[in-house]
Amino acid sequence: MSKLSSPAHRGFTVRGHLAFVLADVQTKKSWEFAEGAAIVPGRHAVELLGGGRRYEAYLAWDDRMHALVTVKLLRPHLVSDPGARNAIAGEAEALRALQHPALVRCFDADLDGERPHLALEFLDGPRLSTLIRRHGIIVEQLLPLALELSAALHFIAARSFVHLDVKPKNVIMSAPPRLIDLSVATRLEHVADLASPTGTDAYMAPEQCDPALFGEIGPASDVWGLGVTLYEAISGSLPFPEGDLTAAASGARYPQLELEPRPLGRNVPAPVAELIQACLVKDPAQRPSALEVADIVEPWAARLPQARLGLFRPGGRVRRSIFEGR
Repeated sequence: MSKLSSPAHRGFTVRGHLAFVLADVQTKKSWEFAEGAAIVPGRHAVELLGGGRRYEAYLAWDDRMHALVTVKLLRPHLVSDPGARNAIAGEAEALRALQHPALVRCFDADLDGERPHLALEFLDGPRLSTLIRRHGIIVEQLLPLALELSAALHFIAARSFVHLDVKPKNVIMSAPPRLIDLSVATRLEHVADLASPTGTDAYMAPEQCDPALFGEIGPASDVWGLGVTLYEAISGSLPFPEGDLTAAASGARYPQLELEPRPLGRNVPAPVAELIQACLVKDPAQRPSALEVADIVEPWAARLPQARLGLFRPGGRVRRSIFEGR
């Protein structure tokens, strides 16, 4: 028997191969699943939807549900990272606690396997950020959106959570619009434990940027994110200049700490502009609650007529009439 075919040599080769494969998984930053590949038994990749620093999201076919789902996985090089595992476990906890028509649903979570992931509802629609960039949003579209998002944020607050990353990229324009990505959602009792600014810079409330100066993070922080989202949706731009991510001074990185939001254009109805500006007051105690936003928007949205070809025109009859009597 040659050395190459000896049992001892074969065992060494297999052990060496497994060690190489494990090392490869721990250093890869993308799973690179081909179409039809098993993400886990019973869930097969269809296509890559996108990803972030910690996660990749795949459209996948679930054999048990016999339906398409979104599988949100930790990136392979973070599978053994305790912080990343804690983060996906925290998102799973938030999703279990927060079941609402305007929030993405989680069907189940595999947190202990070799590929930690969440199986989420697949939402067939564009992101709000894509619609803003490609087409823009008119007020007749904005009002139902504002109503759904404020209702979701009221529910999140009632369950003693904060989302902390409300932005157009995290809104899927399905029917109804859905708020997604609870990866940084936090229980109110734990917000004091946040060791660094949490969220996306341009959408963060002043207290998220500097809680020592502007007060404790809470439901009002999500109302600020709602305000920035609605401002961008109706105007196509952000209410504050872009910050300098490399700046040491907090005011340079977060212009919202020092500047007032730019006025909205004259094409935005005054009541809508006033409500959005109220959400962007620096003092969190002076902002309306999500419930108050919903209560203000609901009668406006109720007066919108049934959609009809050619009816929803920017600056047209509907835009003026729904605010009469205010």
